[in-house]
Amino acid sequence: MTLIELCTRAGILAPGDLQSPEINLLTLDSRLIQPGSLFVCMPSNRQDSHAFLPAAAAAGAVAAIVHHESAVETARALGLTAVFLPAERYPDTLWQLARAFYNSPTSSYKLIGVTGTNGKTTTAWIMRQMLTALGLRAGYLGTLGFTLPEASIELNNTTPFALELYALLAQAKKANLDALCMEVSSHALAEKRADGLEFDSAIFTNLTQDHLDFHGTLEQYADAKFRLFSELPLQSEKRFRAAINVADPVGRSFADWTNQPVLTFSTNPEIEADYHYLASDVQLDSITFDLKTPTGNHRLKAGLGGLFNVENLASALTGLIAAGYSLDDLLNTTENLKPVPGRFENVPIEANFRVIVDYAHTPDAVEKLLDSVRPLTAGRVITVVGCGGDRDKTKRPLMGFAASERSDFTIVTSDNPRTEDPETIVGEVLNGIAPNRPALAIVDRAEAIAHAVGFASENDVVVIAGKGHENYQIIGHQKFPFDDREFVREALKK
Repeated sequence: MTLIELCTRAGILAPGDLQSPEINLLTLDSRLIQPGSLFVCMPSNRQDSHAFLPAAAAAGAVAAIVHHESAVETARALGLTAVFLPAERYPDTLWQLARAFYNSPTSSYKLIGVTGTNGKTTTAWIMRQMLTALGLRAGYLGTLGFTLPEASIELNNTTPFALELYALLAQAKKANLDALCMEVSSHALAEKRADGLEFDSAIFTNLTQDHLDFHGTLEQYADAKFRLFSELPLQSEKRFRAAINVADPVGRSFADWTNQPVLTFSTNPEIEADYHYLASDVQLDSITFDLKTPTGNHRLKAGLGGLFNVENLASALTGLIAAGYSLDDLLNTTENLKPVPGRFENVPIEANFRVIVDYAHTPDAVEKLLDSVRPLTAGRVITVVGCGGDRDKTKRPLMGFAASERSDFTIVTSDNPRTEDPETIVGEVLNGIAPNRPALAIVDRAEAIAHAVGFASENDVVVIAGKGHENYQIIGHQKFPFDDREFVREALKK
């Protein structure tokens, strides 16, 4: 596709004297430039992306989109065809560029989106397992990476920026997927990274406090989520249907507000819904639940543990029904489900106590996690918990309260401190410890895990919350190897 064709289809008014080279690749990263690339200089508070124009030109880029008018001449002096795009127009334009360049890749397979504070990863991951059990070629995109039937890669963001996201979705098309299950973050919805995607269905799980450092208020956080059920379906020619958890008060509002068709679900039998999911037996590694539908009732078993996973199963099953899959077919897919990495993950150890690793990093997620662990524990619940740096500070004391109120002993430690002082973060979490609940601060996460393991005795459950599947710890701007599960095993050896 030529540059002028691309600009025209994306709604960019190009100068009349613009040269029109053939474009072979779109990228924001000068390190990925290939001959024939269009380099998009992304506005950034950390650095001026125009500084990478010489590297892009040297690597074979033929054109650049810039957000400072002065950079037009700089680019042209380097032999690049330059298009000026004001910074405020980037969110509305980048997805249109990507959709034009990759020719609407999601039109060729079913795309199922999941949004909400908690449960996105588990819901999307188990939907992929269910679809695979039906014999379909299914993929996953989200916090755990980008997974196709034959390959998997790590991602830097739950929902990548538009150019990278569309490139991945084009790979899914090339891999002849039948369906892709995708997490859609509130950041991505606010920044219009996922605009232009053609969703067959979208699932709302819940909304609780998180990301207020980015959104400012819970109302703005909810508004970002709601775009998936209001604005984005209007950008698609596909039939769309929402699956919304009306046990959540924000979900009930969404179901009322959207003009799109909705299937509602709930784990609360007292709330009116199309589908009710009611647990009858919950273990650490399995769940039996009753599904009540408009056409009949069913008893199902799933290979996932913990009460909170009933809600995730409800999200997954209802989302797949909304996407057009048969409930009768889906009923046979739950029993062989495997736990999601780092989500209520039972760490296999040789000991007379159990260790659960989980990604819970919001007050609501910690509450649900520990409320699931408590009835399954004959001994004590020992919880290791922390909070990430450079993120919503107001939730830190709430995390301390949620953990300590539901634990027999709480150890507050580092999560991913990033550029903040870890001792300061730990202190803010400690400020929320419930009255008369025993707690200890151990800033070093490895030491905290070792202490919890050494403190545990017969029939106890050690819960290590916050990082789940992550195999790194972010200190400053660097990632260092760190896997909670490995440090549990190391502690046991000692």
